[in-house]
Amino acid sequence: MAQLVVRNIEETVKAKLQRRAKRHGRSMEEEVREILRDAAKGEGSKRKGLGTRIASHFRKVGLRKGEEIPELRGFTLEPPDFGQ
Repeated sequence: MAQLVVRNIEETVKAKLQRRAKRHGRSMEEEVREILRDAAKGEGSKRKGLGTRIASHFRKVGLRKGEEIPELRGFTLEPPDFGQ
């Protein structure tokens, strides 16, 4: 197993890591290992942006190019009344 030494960590960061480790019931060293594992999980895989992922869900649903939305044809939009 490899070893990694990180120097000059701010006291506030160290304190937060200690609290987080305590919440998860593990040592600070094990907590840092877990954080590094999580950070490295997605590395190497091409992550798509949120918009791309949403579009892929609806790719086969919807309108064809140039097609109108029948429910809105002739409908006039009006601003909402907020009781003012």
